[in-house]
Amino acid sequence: MSIKIAIDGPSGAGKTTLAKALSKELGFTYIDTGAMYRTIGLYMLDNGIDIDNEEEVVKNVDDVDIRIDYDENGQQIYLNGEDVSGRIRTPEVSHAASVTSAYGKVREKLVDMQREMASKINVVMDGRDIGTNVLKDADIKIFMVADTSVRATRRRDELKEKGIEKTHEEIEEDIKTRDHRDSNRENNPLMQAEDAYLLDSTKMSVEEEIEFVRRLYEKIIKEVK
Repeated sequence: MSIKIAIDGPSGAGKTTLAKALSKELGFTYIDTGAMYRTIGLYMLDNGIDIDNEEEVVKNVDDVDIRIDYDENGQQIYLNGEDVSGRIRTPEVSHAASVTSAYGKVREKLVDMQREMASKINVVMDGRDIGTNVLKDADIKIFMVADTSVRATRRRDELKEKGIEKTHEEIEEDIKTRDHRDSNRENNPLMQAEDAYLLDSTKMSVEEEIEFVRRLYEKIIKEVK
């Protein structure tokens, strides 16, 4: 029986950094659900499909084939056979992912893929509705939050590493807009699961976050045994 760790929270809270570190620490497979939604968004942008037109997006979503591979360089995301790992990290794709992920058919397609992966192997999965929808039976559920300004700083640094320059103010406004959209969408909005542990990463190091989850993991494994 596989073990599932679900990490949810808003953009920039540190979900992906923690999930990757945990997967390495525990020897689990990391599944980046956000990257999968970004890949959908990228496909729509590349093909000139109006992301605000749900009918058009839904009509084209079955043409999207997503594959996740892992090598010595980490996770690689393939869109219809093309490695798009770098292209999906732009603000434009992030926006497209936020818009299209609100559509039921898009979420249905990817949730089925994610559940299938988690049924076979030990996973750490991060996203917006992992604990409340995708993996309701997860062994550990974490809901990460952080101060909006701190999240904007993290995002700015991440973009700067990729050669993308945006002001702190622009990024913070983007984050607030996305928070509102994600929390108020009709299909599986961003929210803390009733049985999730709250983790405020504002003033925590990654090492402290890992220790927080490790203690939970060790407690749960003992209970299972």
